[in-house]
Amino acid sequence: MADTDTGAPPKPLLIAAACLAILLVAGVAVFGLTRGAESDAPAADGPLPLVPVPAPQSGSPECAKLIGALPHELTSSGTTLVRRTLADPAPEATIGWGTGDPVVLRCGLGKPPELTRTSQLRTINTVQWLQVEGEGTATWFVVDRPVYTALTVPDTAGTGPLQTVSDVIAANLPAVPLRF
Repeated sequence: MADTDTGAPPKPLLIAAACLAILLVAGVAVFGLTRGAESDAPAADGPLPLVPVPAPQSGSPECAKLIGALPHELTSSGTTLVRRTLADPAPEATIGWGTGDPVVLRCGLGKPPELTRTSQLRTINTVQWLQVEGEGTATWFVVDRPVYTALTVPDTAGTGPLQTVSDVIAANLPAVPLRF
């Protein structure tokens, strides 16, 4: 059925074809976006890959005691973060909780270079912390215990992980004078 004057298909057929093309493009876009989000998200139960960092005291008795005392779960902004298995080779004295942007604790690190006599420290549940901002995260260093420990939390995390870890550190590691 062609338009007798121009030989073009009827207007309703053109509109239907255009609508089908738009629906097809939208369907492909939605499929691509949802498949991309699924493939980028880490598995909740798969091993958490972490880059090793220098931690000269990670094998210390203090780190072993602290790691053994840390909870299986943390609460962050009302969400329960479960401890993750670390991918091999797993850094010693390191734990991760949660998926997506996990909370990561590393024990036995060297003195953070940002720690100076003029550093702004924050005391949380009797533990002194030095906050170092990152892109989308903050790393909090415990600076008043026998071993330096870092807790890296995403910006979306509340104060729950810091409070819980502070309680565990205060109960298991004695306070020491600051070392500059």
